[in-house]
Amino acid sequence: MPKMRARSVAIVSVACVCIGVGIWSLGSFDYWDRTSRSAQVLPSPAATAEVAEVAVTASARKSFDDLLRQYGSVPLADAHNHDASDFRYLDMPSMWKKDAVDRVILFGDVSESSAIRTDAYAWKAYTDSPDFFVPYFSGFDLHDPSSLQVVRENLEQGYFGLGEIAAASYNSPVVSKVEWKAKDPMDGFLPQIYDLCAEFQAPILLHMDPPNGFVIDKLEEALSAHPKTIFIFGHANAYNSPENIKRLLEKHDNIYMDFFAGFTVFNLESANRIEDFLPVIRQFPDKFMLSTDSGYGLASEEAAIEAMYRVLDAIGDPALIKKVAYDNLDAIIRNEPATQTQKEAVQKQDAARDVAKLTKLEAGKLLWGK
Repeated sequence: MPKMRARSVAIVSVACVCIGVGIWSLGSFDYWDRTSRSAQVLPSPAATAEVAEVAVTASARKSFDDLLRQYGSVPLADAHNHDASDFRYLDMPSMWKKDAVDRVILFGDVSESSAIRTDAYAWKAYTDSPDFFVPYFSGFDLHDPSSLQVVRENLEQGYFGLGEIAAASYNSPVVSKVEWKAKDPMDGFLPQIYDLCAEFQAPILLHMDPPNGFVIDKLEEALSAHPKTIFIFGHANAYNSPENIKRLLEKHDNIYMDFFAGFTVFNLESANRIEDFLPVIRQFPDKFMLSTDSGYGLASEEAAIEAMYRVLDAIGDPALIKKVAYDNLDAIIRNEPATQTQKEAVQKQDAARDVAKLTKLEAGKLLWGK
């Protein structure tokens, strides 16, 4: 029996290595990209579950139920969620409630014409549940001057941010082909779009691959040229090192890191563990937020939520847990002022209300709250 067990382990190990090399050679950097769901064959739930079992053994880790009991009372926000695509968010409320998720940044497709439709779905979700959903949008052609009008109108309407925007994609077989992607973070009308984001104090969530070389050089150019714009580096930990993230945070105050927990916890292609990122998270406690990326590539979106809790457990410090789980993202959202359109709509409902210091978050709840 010992020899047979050893032989089985060896076979499984070799198979995993071969599969990992094969996937990497196909340039699967679009692992997190929601638009690729219909274009690629995802790992089967059984295969992904086997990976999860290797990564999170019962003897070494707490169960998900244990984590929920320990951290379920801590507010938790998902900073990057594509479930506006195909109205997937309609199937999620029971899971979000069970897993104690308190807020979802919601959008759909990425930098292509179909995103115009999924942007509208995200808006509908928000107006139905303004206490839970925060809508972003990406349905504009950043090479067309009309994009500036779309961005202004959407932000004025009440969208909270832009995303996910394909600011560069060279490794992804899907994102590299989307019709409205940029060649780098300073391409097209992106500089003017960054200025609009600063005007409305709205963040912009960027997809960038690879996370090094001239793409990041151009990102740094954008960060320096637009210091009042809030940039969020989408799935910053995917195929990236803690050292690269640290270098950006040391040089630029206006960038935040969207940490796709499921990639680091469950993806065998991750070269890092949660523990490798802890020093930089602790050094920059106000700059990290967690996300599920709708569980792309995992057995389920719930697996991605579980990974978020495992990051919180690894952090350990209650004050830092609260920041990373919710407060860092919340501070950005709460700082956005209500627009003139929102103020006028609120005053139509209540002419006596003082709207001078009204925030976008407060305006949305007044306009759409049940």
